[in-house]
Parts: sequence; C-alpha cells; structure tokens
Amino acid sequence: MMAKKQDARTPTHNLIVVGLSGTEKEKGQCGVGKSCLCNRFVRPSADDFYLDHTSVLSTSDFGGRVVNNDHFLFWGEVMRPVEEGWECRMHVVEQTEFIDDQTFQPHRSTALQPYIKRAASTKLASAEKLMYFCTDQLGLEQDFEQKQMPEGKLLVDGFLLCVDVSRGMNRNFDDQLKFVNNLHNQLAKTKKPVVLVLTKCDEGVERYIKDSHTFALTKKNLQVVETSARSNVNVDLAFLTLVQLIDKSRGKPKIILYFEALKQQSQQIATSKDRYEWLVSRIVKNHNENWPNISRRMQSSPEYQEYVFLEGTQKAKKLFLQHVHRLKQEHIEKRRKMYLGTLPQALNFLIPELEEIDRLSWSRVQHLLETKRDFPNWFVVLDETPWEATLHIDNMEDERIPLDLLGTVVAEQVYDAHLQRLRNERKRAEMRRLFKESLETSPFITAGKPWEEARSFIMNEEFYQWLEEPEYLDIYNRHQKEIIERAKEDFQELLLEYSELFYELEVDAKPSKEKMGAIQEVLGEEQRFKALQKLQAERDALVLKHIHFVYHPTKETCPSSLHCGDSKIEQLLASRFLGRPHHQDSGNHKSYTPSGDSKADRINLVILGKDGLARELANEIRAFCTNDDRYVLDGKMYELSLRPIEGNVRLPVNSFQTASFQPHGCLCLYNSKESLSYVLESIEKSRESTLGRRDNHMAQLPMTLILVTKRGVGSVGDIGGETTRSLIFQGQQVASKLQCVFLDPASTGMGYGRSVNEKQINQVLKSLLDSKRNLNHPIPSIKDLQQQLQNPEADLHIVMCVMCGDSYDVDQLLSPLLLPQHCRPSQSSASSGSSVHLELSVSGQRQSIDLSILSYHSSFSVRKSRLVHGYIVVYSAKRKASLATLCAFLCEIPDIIPVQLLAVGESQSELTDCEAVRDQLSQGEELAQEIEGRFASVVCDGSGGLLLQQQHRVDLFHPFFKDVVEKKTIVEATHMYDNVAEACSTTESLHSPRGGSPSPVTTLLDSEDDIEPSSPYASLREDGTFSSHGGVKLPSTCELEATDTLSFISEIRTFESKLNNKVPPPVRPKPAGHFDFRKVNLSSFMDPSSHRRSLPSAVTWAPGDGGYDPSDYAEPMDAVAKPRPSEEDTIYSIPDGITQGKIITVRNTNKTHSNGGGNGSDSEVDSSSLERRRKLSSVGAKPRLYRDRSKLLGKFSSFRTSFSIGSDDELGGPPRKKAEDESGPNKGDNSVIENEGEDPKRRNILKSLRRTTKKTRLKPRHSLTKAPMESNYFGVPLVNVVSAERPIPLFIEKCIRYIEATGISTEGIYRVSGNKAEMESMQRQFDLDHSLDLAEKDFTVNTVAGAMKSFFSELPDPLVPYSMQAELVEAHKINDREQKLHTLKDVLRKFPKENLELFKYVISHLNK
Repeated sequence: MMAKKQDARTPTHNLIVVGLSGTEKEKGQCGVGKSCLCNRFVRPSADDFYLDHTSVLSTSDFGGRVVNNDHFLFWGEVMRPVEEGWECRMHVVEQTEFIDDQTFQPHRSTALQPYIKRAASTKLASAEKLMYFCTDQLGLEQDFEQKQMPEGKLLVDGFLLCVDVSRGMNRNFDDQLKFVNNLHNQLAKTKKPVVLVLTKCDEGVERYIKDSHTFALTKKNLQVVETSARSNVNVDLAFLTLVQLIDKSRGKPKIILYFEALKQQSQQIATSKDRYEWLVSRIVKNHNENWPNISRRMQSSPEYQEYVFLEGTQKAKKLFLQHVHRLKQEHIEKRRKMYLGTLPQALNFLIPELEEIDRLSWSRVQHLLETKRDFPNWFVVLDETPWEATLHIDNMEDERIPLDLLGTVVAEQVYDAHLQRLRNERKRAEMRRLFKESLETSPFITAGKPWEEARSFIMNEEFYQWLEEPEYLDIYNRHQKEIIERAKEDFQELLLEYSELFYELEVDAKPSKEKMGAIQEVLGEEQRFKALQKLQAERDALVLKHIHFVYHPTKETCPSSLHCGDSKIEQLLASRFLGRPHHQDSGNHKSYTPSGDSKADRINLVILGKDGLARELANEIRAFCTNDDRYVLDGKMYELSLRPIEGNVRLPVNSFQTASFQPHGCLCLYNSKESLSYVLESIEKSRESTLGRRDNHMAQLPMTLILVTKRGVGSVGDIGGETTRSLIFQGQQVASKLQCVFLDPASTGMGYGRSVNEKQINQVLKSLLDSKRNLNHPIPSIKDLQQQLQNPEADLHIVMCVMCGDSYDVDQLLSPLLLPQHCRPSQSSASSGSSVHLELSVSGQRQSIDLSILSYHSSFSVRKSRLVHGYIVVYSAKRKASLATLCAFLCEIPDIIPVQLLAVGESQSELTDCEAVRDQLSQGEELAQEIEGRFASVVCDGSGGLLLQQQHRVDLFHPFFKDVVEKKTIVEATHMYDNVAEACSTTESLHSPRGGSPSPVTTLLDSEDDIEPSSPYASLREDGTFSSHGGVKLPSTCELEATDTLSFISEIRTFESKLNNKVPPPVRPKPAGHFDFRKVNLSSFMDPSSHRRSLPSAVTWAPGDGGYDPSDYAEPMDAVAKPRPSEEDTIYSIPDGITQGKIITVRNTNKTHSNGGGNGSDSEVDSSSLERRRKLSSVGAKPRLYRDRSKLLGKFSSFRTSFSIGSDDELGGPPRKKAEDESGPNKGDNSVIENEGEDPKRRNILKSLRRTTKKTRLKPRHSLTKAPMESNYFGVPLVNVVSAERPIPLFIEKCIRYIEATGISTEGIYRVSGNKAEMESMQRQFDLDHSLDLAEKDFTVNTVAGAMKSFFSELPDPLVPYSMQAELVEAHKINDREQKLHTLKDVLRKFPKENLELFKYVISHLNK
C-alpha cells in the first residue's frame, strides 16, 4: 500500500540489514558491524560516522521513541543514483537484538519470536518511531533531527546478510557461519533477494573471507560484497547491488574486489588531502593563526568541503595544526639563523682582538662578553627559557641575541670559527706582509710585468700556500700600481732633467719621427727610461704629454698639476695682500664689481659639434650667463661671445674667424664616433685652409675636446650605440693627434639633459685664459717701446723663476722679499697675480722694482715679450730636474742680462753632508762663475725661519740689484733692437716652445704633414702697415712723413749709441731712404694666385761714414723674402737686430739671388744665420746667449742645428748643389756639430738625424711612416710577397677590402694623410701576424690608405718599373687615341707578371 503512494519514476526499496545478534555470549564482545554499515551508507560524511553503536540499553532507552520497544532501528531514507539518469529511494532498517543493561537478557517486546525468525519478517511497523543517528541520541532525542519512520507497514524488498570476517573477540567464526547459514535459510523462505556482505574487511582474516566465499558458492545466486565501513569501501556497492537484484530490469550488478576499491578510495583521499593542504598553506601564513578563524574562512572552499566529507573535521584540524607547527618551527629556525648570523658580528665587535681570547674557554668568554659596555646592544637576557617559547621570537624589531642561545653547541661552533678566523687572519696578514716585502725586494718584479710571469718567483714560498689567488692578484696589482706610478714619476723627473734637450729640439704639437727617435736615443741608457720598458705605450704617452707641456705650458699641462708653482705663488701673494686686485691680463681688464659698470674682458669661444650639440651647449652656457651675456669666473666678469659651428667649416658661414670675431679658443663636442670624426675633419680642414698664412690663428688656437651626453640622456653611461669606454679612448686618441686638452666625460649637469656642468665650463675658460696669457704675448711696437722706456711703471723689471714641484717652502723663501717695509702689491697694468712692487735702496739710490715671481714654464713665454732687467733663478739643491730646467732657461737669455742663482736646501745638514746636494751646489757655483752671475744658497728649515747665509735680510740680493742697475741701459737698448728686428723680419716662427725667444736658426716644420712653411716676411695690410704674427706695426704712412723719417732714424741712432757707447754717425737723408707708401707700386708685390703681398729681397748696403765692414752685416736673405723683380731701387731701411748700430737698406737689383732661381731655401737662411752667429760670437759684436758662455749650458744645442741643416726634403724645397754644400756657409756649421772633442755617441745620433740630399734618387726612398724595425714584408721586392696562388699581396688585398667596405664614399681617401703612429702600428702588427683583422682594430680609412701608400713607396722597384716609365710617358704623348691605347697596352704587357697583376687590381679599385 505504501508503494502505491511513491512516485512512479523514483522507486522506493525497503532494505533490511541482518546478521549475528544477541548477548555477549552469542556474538562476542562486539557486534558484526551492521550498525556501522548502515551509518556509513545513510550518512557517509566522516563527521556523521560513529564507530560505537551499543546494543545494551536501559529500559528507558529501549522504550524511547527511537527504539520504541522494537528490536530493529530505522536508519532513514536515502537517495542514490542507480544508473545514468535514474535515482532510487531506499529505506534502511537494521534488525538487531537489544540487551537489558540490568539482566543482560534481551528486552521484552511485542514480538517474542527468536532473532532468526524475527529478522526474516517481510513486514515491519512501529508507530511514531524516530530515525536513529547514534547512541548519544537515546534519551536526548530533542537534540537531534526528528524524522519518523513511514506510517503503516514497511514491506521488505531485500536483505543484506552481514558476516564479520575480522578476528572478533570471544567469537568463533565457525559458530558465526552456522548462525548465518541458519539465518540465510530462513531468509530464503521469503523469496526476497539476499546479498552476503563481508564486514570489517580492513581487519579481515584471509581464511574467514575464503570460507565466506565458499559459503556463498553453496547458495544459489548469493552475491558477495567485501566492505569496510570504517574505510568507507564498497558500502554503497553492497546496497546498490541489492537494489539491482530487486529490480531485475537494471541489469546484472558488477562486483568490485575490496582491494581494488580500497585503492581507489585511498587515491581519492590522498588527492583531496593534497588539495586541502595547498588551501591551508595558501591561507595560513602566520604561525599564530587559530583553527576557528581559519575553518570559517575555508568553509566555502570545495577543497575543504571534500576533505572534511572524506576524512572529517578532526583530521582537517589536525593537518591545520601540523601546518601551523611547521610554520612556527620555520620561524624559530629563521630567527635562530638570524641570531647565529649576527653572533659573528657581535663577537667581532665585542672581542675583536685575538690576544684577549686566545687562551680562554667558551664559558669564560661568555662571562667576558657580559662585562663589555656594548653587551646590551647585542644580547638580551630573557626571564623565561627556552627562548623559542617566549614572545621574543615574535618581536621582529628586536634583533638582539637571546643569551641562552650561547649555551648551544652551534653557538660554540660559531665562537670556534671566530677564534680560528682571527688566528688565520693574523697568519694571512703576516703572509701578506711577507709577500709584499718579497715583491718590494725582488729584482725580478718590475713595472708592467704581468702576473703570469711573476708568479713563478713565489710558488715555493710559504705565503703561496696560505693566500688565495684573488689575494695574490690584489696585492700584486696594488704593488704594480705603486711601482708604475713611481716609475712614471721618476720618468717625468727624468724628462725634466733633460729639459734643455726638448727646448733645443724645438718640438712642437706634432714632433717628427726623427726628433722622437733622438729623444729615445738620448734617454735610452737611463735606468728610469728602461724601467718602463714593458709599458712603452705609456712611456711614449708621457713623452708626448711632456712635449705638449713644452709646446703649450699652462697650469693644466704642468707636470706638477695641482702643485704648480704659479698656483702656489698666486695663493701666497693673495694671502699676503688680501686687498690686492684680482688677476689682470691687460690694461683694459678691470676687476669685477657688483655694480657691473666696469668694462668686462671679452672671450670669443668657438663651439664645434655635430647634430645640434654646438647650439645646445651654447644655450646651456648662456643659461649660466647674466642677461647681457656676461660670465663671472673667479670673481671677475667676462663678456662671453659664442660661435656655434655645426656644418662644413670651409664655407664662409661656418668659418672659425670672421671680420668681427677673432676666436680665443675652441670647445669641441662629440657623443658618438660620427660626431668625433666630424670634429677631427673640421679641425684638419681649418688648419689646412690657414696653413702658411701670416694670420694662422688655428696654429695656436687653444682647443678642448669633451665627451657629452645625448639630448635627454641623464649620464654618460647611458649613451647608446657605442660603449662609453670606447668613446673615451677614441677621444683621447684624437686629442693626442690634435694636441688639445681632453676633459673627463661630463656627468649629469644642473638639470635635465645638461651636456656639461658649470664646473667644466669654468675649467675650459680658465685653460683658455691661461693660453691667452702664455701664448699670445704681442710684440710691442717701436712707439710702445719708447713709451715703456720713457715712462716706466718701475725702475727695474726683475723676474724670479721657481721650479714647480720643488719640496722647499716657497713662503719661507719669499719671506725676506715680502716684508711690508719695502714690499707692496704691484699696480702695473701688465701685472699678474704673481707680481709685487719693491722699494729698495741700491747703491745709495732709491729703486722701484717690479718683481714677477713665476714658474719656469711661465718664464719661458715671457723672456722675449717683456722687458726684463734681471733674473733670479731658483733651484732645489737636492733636485737635478730643478737645476736642469734652470740651465735650459738660461740658454736663451742674452749674456748682458744679470742673473742671480739661488740654491735652496731644506736643512743645513743637507747642504753640508749630502754628496748629491754638494754636487748640485758646486755646479750652480761653477755656472755662476762661467756666466759671471751671482750665486747664493739658502736654507728653508721648515720651522718658519729662513737662513740666508746667516743673513735673514734682503741684503743678499743687493749685489745682484747693483748689477741690474749698472746694465739697465744696455739691456733696454738690446730689448728694443730685438723687438724692432722681429717686427721687420720675422724669420723665426712664433710656434716655437721658446715663446718668442731669440733663435739663430729658423724653426722648421716637424712633420711631413706640414706642407707649407710660415711666410718669412711681414704681410702688407690694406692700411699700409706691415704686420707679423705678433701683431707688430711698422710706422704707417702718416707716421713716416718727410720730417718724421729723420726723427725715426734719429731714435734708432740714439739706441745704437746706448748699445755701442759711442756717438752715432750723422744721418745722410738720401742713402737712408724711407718707405714711402704713396710712391710704391704695390701691384708688383702681389701674388696673383694667393693675393698675398711680399717684399723684394735683393739688398744693397747703405753708404755711411763709419767705415763698416759689409761682411759684418746680416745676409739679405735673413731679413727679406724671395727676390722678385721690381722697378723701384731703394725700398726701405730697417735696423738689423743681430748687428750693432747698422742699417740694412733693401733695394731691387732686378736680378736673382746667387742661390739659384731665387727660391732661397730655409737651409740657406739657417746657414747664413749660423755663419753670422759664428762671426759675431768671435768678435763680441753683439751680446751672446748664456749658452755660449758656459760648458754647462747648450749641451744639446747641436741637436737643433742638426735638424735645421739638410731639411729641405721635409719642406719640399729643391736639393742643394754640391758646390754650395762645399763652399757655402753650411760648411762652417758642420764643424760646429762634429767637434773633435765631442762624444762619439752624440755624433752618431746627429749623423742619423741629418738628412743628406742627392741629385737623383733611383733607389727606393724610405717612407717617413716606416717603423725602425726590420721587416720581412715591407720594403722587399714585390715578387717576395706574392705567389702563384696569391698574385695580390695579402696586405694590399686587406687594405682595399677594408676601404671598399667601410669608407669608399669618404672624401679624400688617399689625399688626406692618416695618423703616422697608427700607420706604423698597423704595419708592425701585420708584420707579426698576417691574419690581422683591420675591422677589429678600428683603424681609420685614411690610416689604412696611408699604410697602403707607404707599402708602394717602400718597394725597391716601384709598381711601375723604372725601365717602363719612359715608354709610358712617350706613349701618353701620342695624340691619336686608338694608337695611344694600343701603345699603352703594349707597354703594360712588358710589365713583370706580379707588377701587372697588382697594377690591374689597384686600377680596378681606383676606378670605383
């Protein structure tokens, strides 16, 4: 009847679970598992599963609504899917037998039948019977869900017969099997399906299971299902199998073996556990989390729900607690590691000395730690122990070490390690000291020696076993750095000791290979030269840097740099005279005042850069200026005029110089390889365009090269495309080639995108101002000289020279001269920050003395440009370089100027006991005697006192001042004559490092790049005045009227009389003609090709009454340029600066000079100058130079002569004739060089430097770029470098491939000369390795092209053989084109095979 009420689509089955039941005697101490089986099926969740289901009940519980006085339990209703899309509703009832807890007998119920008969009942009914959950429900029914058993009778559809296969307590399995057999027989009578369920298979006995299967086989259609309610294995299968047996239409049930089902269940549980642990690790990060909070957060997670369903909440909680415990242990371990990591630092801080703990135990050390003042900063004493259980571990801000941690074994191990480290460090320090001492004492360790070569000397030493390789390298590299710096300093000192050599060689910005060879030959035997043998590149760089200093002496280029004597003197005088005006460069320069009304000096700066660099930097510099484009530098205001150039410098719009802009300096910018190439090409083009002009402003224009950032880039390291290191290296190479200053790369400026900062701008402008002062000293005009002599600012002008880098105290040295009673700041308009004004009594007369205190390199530049009445030359008694520089300086001083030598020692014992110092003093005294000068020695004892030969007064210099007063007149007269002669005849280049010193020899170009020499005559301006490099003016037309002519010559005669101490002869107006510009036809002096004006050079001697010997006069070629035909006879008269009281009248004789062709080679100029000097020196007609008065001076003067003689090849002039060489003045000069008593070594050097010329040169000429080393490839016959397999020389093939690949479109590939040093290096490298990769070496195109040209020039027989040249010339003269080509081909066929193949290869390349 109840079945009729169910939904037809969801069948309902009533399933009865039966099995062994009864008293303990019948079933044993535990049941067969019927209740657990029902519990797991009805409520499968692990939290709803109970193992304890008792059948012993009290009377009240038995009579409760759950049991309801029945011996069966209603477990409830269950829905389960049977097949896909089908579900089945099942009512589960357990037939059991409840035992009275008082009598231990079955309770009485309405049915008094035995269990077997009652269990086989097919109809069950119990009014208001409640669903059973667990034993705890009995008596507390209101606390559980109350669901009643369906009303009416429950029709049974099938039975599950349970057999316990575990080893039950007090139960015999065979007895159980008999009971089951009887029960099955009773059930079989009902005709209802029965499934035999084996329970507790997780604890099953194999025999019992087999017996159970055997029993099932004896029964017809009895299905067996092995289950485990505890493990939830096959529980659902047992019930669903019975359902399928009840509903025959559902198909035959599939039974799964227990172990296979257990495996699937275990895998499901393991997967669920992993997912749950992942969830916990993701959510729980702190070991202080608790379960209630975390479980609430995980409630909705499927991972949590699945695992709780399978394993239960308690297991989930257990896993959570395990995870939290693991987190806490990890935290404790982390803190322990932190404490143990801090412990070595604490030990290092508290007990750093080994001697304090070397013999103490760890326990005593712990007590020692507690006594330290800083102990609380490192350790904490906790009230509770152990420290892991305290809250200290969670105090992350307190990193102090718990004191009880020191009691652990690990802490003691840390202490042992600390102790051992201190001992090892002491040992290693000892080994490092021994290693350092070994390096310092070893004669095998020299500057630049690589570690690989040096390590063999120490491998057997003890310290080699103690120190690691990085320690060796660090110590060795630091030692190498020290000895290299020391060797460089010693080598720089050596260069200073040979100062005279550099000044006599007249090296310039591009020293020739011969001069560099001479320098190396002279210095080659010096140990300080050999010390840098392994650092040849750096040694050569030091030589070039020193040459640059000689050529361009400034504070920045001074070898002493920050300790330059000029800086020291300026600082000293500024501190002595706090109120003195700032440094002034000229009379128009005023100090800067806040009002800004004073006139500011002008600085014209060219900024050269590509792609907007010049314009951007100009804008940045203007940002530092005031509104009126004025710039404040060192407290002084300058008017700054900027000219940015970014295009082709050969165009007028991009010219460095304009009619209104005369540049004082150039700032070159680059930020890439292309922009650097642009700078190099632009400077070379500008120099080429001004080469040979009188206004060659590019020759002396100070330049600075600087690497800047790109627009918007923050620092140099951010430059893209090339690495910063490569750009810096290339910039330094270009700066060396251009002989300009290279500034360190600019860092980030004051704002976004700055190219340079204000400090770098100041550095550039300071260098520019120093260059203006040291290089651009104008030669005064005659009128200025007269005014200077008539209205002097001081009676005497004296220069005191000090050596940069001397160790004595300059302040102590100058103290007697700077006493306030006779010293005050100099107010002269020409005064610099290094001048003072002295008021002294000399020979009873009050003399006003302007004393300039300068370094020697500054003094070199003012020897000729300023009137100097005397020199005080100071040198350190213990420094050879100081005396050597003094000697080099005196070489160019006229011997009529008084000189005071002053040797400075640092202690009295040094002057008396040191052999080297005594030798220096002896040389100084000997030099003073030979030049008839004064000598004194002083002691700067470093204690603030100065001993001047026991005279602490300025009286020591009075004899010298007396000499100066006596020779004042002749010095002034000679100074005027020298300047007038220089104004009228500029035969000496102003590019000499002497800075305008008088020289008897014409300065020659030092490299084959110098194509055209400077013009030897004064240029004629539009206003009718002559100008020279120094800006000297001859009197203009208005100044030389008829009446002024006589007065002008009268002034000359007046100074002649001062010089000769006799009355000048009367002036004859007619012979001493003057230059009347109104009568001269200027067109005859114009060069139509270059529009440069020249003067006729043929001369005749002016008649006079003095009976002068014409042989005593200067040769005409010394004063004038090449002869040119002119219709005028007498042109003008000039005073000759070399002779005394003579006037040279320049005439035009309409005939060429005797030297042939009227071309007047420089060698003839030099020879005439040398001849004149020889004559004058012999008779004492003109004041000589001090080099001629002392054997200690002029030791290298013959070097300069040797370079001047026979140098026509270098200038490109015609070869001299043999007759001229034998009979001309040069013959006498050669005797000067090759003296009998001269050192043979020096004579050999001079012979190697002398270039003799020949009429014809059929053998191969040697390239200037060829390295001095012997080569097996260059300079050998062509057939030696080719083969049948390689008809083209490998070197030529590499060069042409490189040129065609990288620079075929470059302008002037073979016209523009490459860097000679790079060409030599390229040839040397190819000689050593024929596989040389030109692309890797990054040679320029012009360098490769120059090296290729040098290869051809060095061939013994040229590419076009001598024997074929005449035939080719004749063939080229044929007018008929076809016949000419045919003849040329016939001549080419006669070429040697190797020459023809190479000729065709090269012509094909040139044709591209």
